[in-house]
Amino acid sequence: MSVAVEKPDTTSDQRSRRSGGREARRAMRAAPLADDIKPVRAGLEGGSYGPLSENDRERIHEAVLTLLETVGFANAIPSCIEALTKAGATLGEDGRIRFPRALVLDTIKKAARHFTLHGQDPKHDMLIQGKRVHYGTAGAAVHLVDVEKREYRESLLQDIYDAARIVEGLDNIHFFQRPMVPRDIPDPLDMDFNTLYA
Repeated sequence: MSVAVEKPDTTSDQRSRRSGGREARRAMRAAPLADDIKPVRAGLEGGSYGPLSENDRERIHEAVLTLLETVGFANAIPSCIEALTKAGATLGEDGRIRFPRALVLDTIKKAARHFTLHGQDPKHDMLIQGKRVHYGTAGAAVHLVDVEKREYRESLLQDIYDAARIVEGLDNIHFFQRPMVPRDIPDPLDMDFNTLYA
């Protein structure tokens, strides 16, 4: 006489325990993280990367003060010249704006130690202060590599729009600042207004 022993169906049992498997893990990895567990959050306190000694930093500071006072800069637009000379800078006969040491030190002393950088939506406002770290875009690239056409070309307004959309979808980038110069808009004011709406 033979007795039939029923074995549990291990394949269906395993399947139910592993339901979703790889797809579930992929979906979990693709889902946005909660704000409190994101590895890169806006305003995290940064450490102190210090490749220079205090003496080195002081030497650089002194060199900058000397350069601003003796060399200054050239090619300032009239409104800039007017504002800076009213504040105490000097316009030399050579057309260069120079900054007296006392003016620079006083301006540094009066500079805000913290401020809010406002976003288009208040939930994106950032408090800039102390050691708080925010990651974002910046720069003034006049050329880029068009990956679709596989060519090196001038930056266009559409590229700024595209970059803004990419940043909007990235949790670890906290602000968008114009990263390129749209060469199809030569007028600076038009360029600024169009960047605003990117």
